[in-house]
Amino acid sequence: MTQTAAPAAAPVDADATADATVDATVDDDLTPAQAFDALYAYAAPALVRQAYLLTGRRELARESVERAFQQAWQRWPEVAVDRDPAGWVRAAAYEYAMSPWHRLRLRHRAPEHPPAALDDRRLLSTLLNLPPVYRRTLLLYDGVGIGLAETAAETEASTPAAANRLLYARATVARRLPELSEKEELRRRLTELGGTERLRTPPKPVVVRSGSERRARRWTRAAIAFTVLIIGSTAFTLHTAPDHYEAPQAPATRVPGVPPRSGPAPLSVGDLELRARLRGMFGDGPERLLPQPR
Repeated sequence: MTQTAAPAAAPVDADATADATVDATVDDDLTPAQAFDALYAYAAPALVRQAYLLTGRRELARESVERAFQQAWQRWPEVAVDRDPAGWVRAAAYEYAMSPWHRLRLRHRAPEHPPAALDDRRLLSTLLNLPPVYRRTLLLYDGVGIGLAETAAETEASTPAAANRLLYARATVARRLPELSEKEELRRRLTELGGTERLRTPPKPVVVRSGSERRARRWTRAAIAFTVLIIGSTAFTLHTAPDHYEAPQAPATRVPGVPPRSGPAPLSVGDLELRARLRGMFGDGPERLLPQPR
């Protein structure tokens, strides 16, 4: 596979909101690794900033982008011919970043230190208070700058539903931050908020590719081990399972006129006294067996 495509979704940049969809181009001179590295160099920094706006966590943003590019390399033949390779990676990064399972991780239970500027803290807090799907819709349309139809498709919603979510998100932001009631000002602030924070980018693309290959090998080995376990369990069950029908035994019934079986009754007080007296009379055995002097 030697095909690559220029990423369609531009970074969070004010100049990129006009047109963020670019058709894929083919370059036969690039190897798959070179095409992946070019996509990574173009899209990774902007995706880290976008993931930070979605989650408010710097390390989770970096981890989300790294995991998305690992998935892209595992499915590179599919991603390379996609109409929007950067959009494919962006959707994977957003899905991972907004997964509800992250709240169960100990490292994500501690609060993240907020931005230094007061305006940035207020805007980020407002974004994080939005429902996740509304936050994602607002970021895609006003932050990344893609169209409403593409936003609806990426959020798996109809176009009217995406429009309602966008209006609700804008109204919520405008109610809490009246100075951002204008769309252009909101887009500018989203751009500044994503660009002022010092965010660590994922490692070099060669490290991401090698990590993706190691992860694929681990999953392959785990799948093989699980398959062997299932086969072994099935073989053991077939070997030990009964091969014919055995009728269950009928429950026991009482026969009329026959007394129930029972053990000896406990000794009474008189029986205990008699037993003690007899044991005391003949300490060395019965008297008839002992020679008596005459």
